[in-house]
Amino acid sequence: MENFEDYEKELRTINIHTAGGVSLAITIAAAILFGIPFYFIWRPEFSFSLQQSFLFLLLFVAGIVIHELIHGFFFGLFAKKGFKSIRFGVMWKMLTPYCHCKEPLKIKHYFLGALMPALLLGIIPAVISLFNGSGLMLILGVIFIGAAAGDFMIVWILRKEHPETYVQDHSSEVGCFVYRKS
Repeated sequence: MENFEDYEKELRTINIHTAGGVSLAITIAAAILFGIPFYFIWRPEFSFSLQQSFLFLLLFVAGIVIHELIHGFFFGLFAKKGFKSIRFGVMWKMLTPYCHCKEPLKIKHYFLGALMPALLLGIIPAVISLFNGSGLMLILGVIFIGAAAGDFMIVWILRKEHPETYVQDHSSEVGCFVYRKS
């Protein structure tokens, strides 16, 4: 296991209020990007039944949990201690669930773990909806693309780091520590 005493440690955080605005912007952009083609391909009629609303709510709540489980799965694959290094919880003052990896990962592995929920729950379902005409899949895909805004922001602030550099989730803030060799 790496000894990080010989590394320079830098805190990188994102502002949770800014993340909310970014999330809204990303959600709107995804709605336009996928919604316009969806509309012209399928010409949907907009009506929602109580059953559809309940199904949406159920899938939305399940998706929130699955989003964090996906982070944990991919972080656990690359953590030296495996899934023992993964912790889940909720930041109650912001009602935000989280997945925390207790050990540093290489940036390239961290990026994979950070971006997979957006891909698996957002982008892929939104693309599939263009082929199968499922409005529910489109809406959930767009929402889960927007829900990954914090993940996109973390990747953005780390984008110039070398892929072999190490990064570790902050345990209580929305951000991480970057470890560079001194």
